[in-house]
Amino acid sequence: MEDTSPSKTAEIAARCEEIFTDLDFNAARKWKAGKPGRKVIGFMPFYVPRELIHAAGALPLGILGGGDQLEVIHGDAYFQSYICRIPRSTVELGISGRLDFVDGMLFPSICDVIRNLSGMWKLMFPRVAARYVDLPQNFDGEVGGEFYRSGLQELRHWLADIASHPVTDEAIRASVAVYNKSRALIRELYALRAAEPWNVPSAEVYLLLRAGLVLPVEEHNELVRTYIDAARSRDRPFKDNSRVVVSGVFCEQPPLNLIKSIELSGCYIVGDDFMLVTRWEKSDTAEDGDPIAALASAYLHNSLSTSAKYEPDAARKGAYLIESVRKNRAEGVIFAMPSFCDPALLERPMLQNALKAAGIPFIAFKYAENSGQMQPIREQAGTFADSIKLWSGE
Repeated sequence: MEDTSPSKTAEIAARCEEIFTDLDFNAARKWKAGKPGRKVIGFMPFYVPRELIHAAGALPLGILGGGDQLEVIHGDAYFQSYICRIPRSTVELGISGRLDFVDGMLFPSICDVIRNLSGMWKLMFPRVAARYVDLPQNFDGEVGGEFYRSGLQELRHWLADIASHPVTDEAIRASVAVYNKSRALIRELYALRAAEPWNVPSAEVYLLLRAGLVLPVEEHNELVRTYIDAARSRDRPFKDNSRVVVSGVFCEQPPLNLIKSIELSGCYIVGDDFMLVTRWEKSDTAEDGDPIAALASAYLHNSLSTSAKYEPDAARKGAYLIESVRKNRAEGVIFAMPSFCDPALLERPMLQNALKAAGIPFIAFKYAENSGQMQPIREQAGTFADSIKLWSGE
């Protein structure tokens, strides 16, 4: 019988942290070396249809920059200093040979910087297949839907060329089923954290999601299932912390110590936009019928809102954040925005106005993936937590 004791969660968190700190991606290298002909497709951390990569028999590998462990030397020569750090550190990963085993790279339409990185990657690494994944900004099924279905078909054939075999409808439907299971497990994990945040630390949840961008999805599903079962048997001390939603971290990911600092400041993180690619669809994607149409429909009509996704209804700007606060019984919002992130920083005033109108308190700060000094963030978050307790009337 498998061990689901509290020590099991610590063991899983330690394994996930080892994967998180390994900038040589040895887990993915080991998977590729395990069978001749295996392919690895890297992708930037916003949204790509991982089901298509999986259906091609390849491993989807999330590339999230170098974090606070990587000194950027060469990357600064390719991008100006007044943009976010993630493209520079991603270039550094490539130039330093840490991605030399990757067979292809996908760059989703997050912002202009990532669009430029896509073209630059083709010039820098001409032997590695690279593709820009353009996402629709029209959500009408006959307009944006047709555009996206066409793009998915092109991506399907691109992956088939890399894999040297067709990506069949049957294979895509099977992959959709596996990722439906993954998303359901992550929804269960998030629901458990919202219910018992003292037993499910957000730093551990974050590490668990990060591991899912390196491990095969089947292996990661087992890991998440084991963690949830073990976490349910935990009985950690409850603290009178403030419940908060963290917003703004949809692309460049925060240093692990930033998440820990928020938790140590007297806050329980009960909602966030960390690692959205692992839970982009709100519910299951259809597993029958035309799988390309199902993937397109899931993005158009059943996906999460975020700063980098075009929202045609301006009147609903910020509604998703208010819904997250209500659903997770949060008492406030912490805006953690990457420095120089145009989508996040341009949307923040609109989100703040929506929170003001709803009577929801908030604070804001900026970070970079290599932020080293966390004390000011901890003090700011701690003051915010104290003010919620003092002035909420509870």
